[in-house]
Amino acid sequence: MMRIEIICTGDEVLTGKIVNTNFSYISQKLEDVGLSVRWETTVGDDRESLLRALRLAGERADAVIVNGGLGPTVDDLSQEVAAQAAGVELVLNDEWLTRMEEFFRRRSRVMPPNNRKQAMLPATAEVIDNPIGTACGFALDIGQARFFFTPGVPRELHRMLEEQIIPRLLAKSGMQTAIVLKRFHSYGLGESHVDALLRGVEELVPDGSVKLGFRAHYPQLETKLTVRGTDTDDTRRKLAPVEREVRKRLGNFILSEDDATLEGVVLAELAGRQGSLSIVETFTSGAIAARLAHLPGADKVFRRGVVARALGEVCAAVGLEGASATGELTRETAEAVARAARRQTHATHALAVLIDLDEGADRIDLGGTICLAIATEHEVASRRSRILGGREWVRLGAVEMGLDCLRRYLQNLPVYERIDFEKA
Repeated sequence: MMRIEIICTGDEVLTGKIVNTNFSYISQKLEDVGLSVRWETTVGDDRESLLRALRLAGERADAVIVNGGLGPTVDDLSQEVAAQAAGVELVLNDEWLTRMEEFFRRRSRVMPPNNRKQAMLPATAEVIDNPIGTACGFALDIGQARFFFTPGVPRELHRMLEEQIIPRLLAKSGMQTAIVLKRFHSYGLGESHVDALLRGVEELVPDGSVKLGFRAHYPQLETKLTVRGTDTDDTRRKLAPVEREVRKRLGNFILSEDDATLEGVVLAELAGRQGSLSIVETFTSGAIAARLAHLPGADKVFRRGVVARALGEVCAAVGLEGASATGELTRETAEAVARAARRQTHATHALAVLIDLDEGADRIDLGGTICLAIATEHEVASRRSRILGGREWVRLGAVEMGLDCLRRYLQNLPVYERIDFEKA
């Protein structure tokens, strides 16, 4: 098993001023292809500390990914310290310098003099192309390890990692490089529940080449199948029976697959029937509308979003001035709001997600009641649920619940459903 270390650099990362999402992204992507990270090190913008970290990693790891420190400013130290650790000189890479100058020229800008620093690379470095930025990635050997230096800008890191670094790591590891990653996104089932429901699915492929994994990011759960084979046809042949079984066992709780999103599925369902949608929300700060309204094609589907905190304001906005804004929130209230919103905007569908928060301090043992309704010209479907876990937990859960119930309705599925654990 190849030993991999990730080194993240920067004072802002070390001090916690920014959340180190790059490490989690790198680690997850490596795990998806069967490469496990053994160590993670965070180092500030200090030459001696970074030098020690590189040398230590070169002694204990086979491959190291270094993230950050490739910018044009004085606190970007990766090229200089990498050269020192490898015992080589920094040299100007004329090809990359030309690339950078062209990068600025295409944007009608003059390259600042300090960007020249980004073309100074260790003499033995292999250039790793950055097709969307000025930070030149590179690889070289330090000690017994192969080091891969990457920029801290997430979108640049993501492109380089997936297109160039992971293929190099797979080749270095000697593992089979034909890999398929299948992802299922679900809502309404916890990780331990899904783990129990899917027990034994890996054994449908006896050679152990299928690995089941999970990534919980509330309110959704991602279920992953990583399949290895001799070639693409082999991996897809192995995946097919496991994929079918996962769909069978999770059923209607699967809201999308692979790169598809819940909001994208909802928009596609509405667009496919030339439908339109209006949304009414309380407490969510318009998060449901924000998930949909910016998507390509939403201009033909999305009619209006109504956002308020008080039920009375919501009722007034949709033309229900005579409705009571006091008392317990009910499904009937949500149904009336959804019907009124649909009539007012002439949409084919209206979704109302109304939230009544528990009184008191923000605590995990408190929560909120969610009453939601979906109205069309001829009928209305509704649901009342409780979510515990604090205000933000309620807000996120209500947004997901509203969109998922709309997806279910559009796909002719039960708006509310419990899974029979014993029979699954």
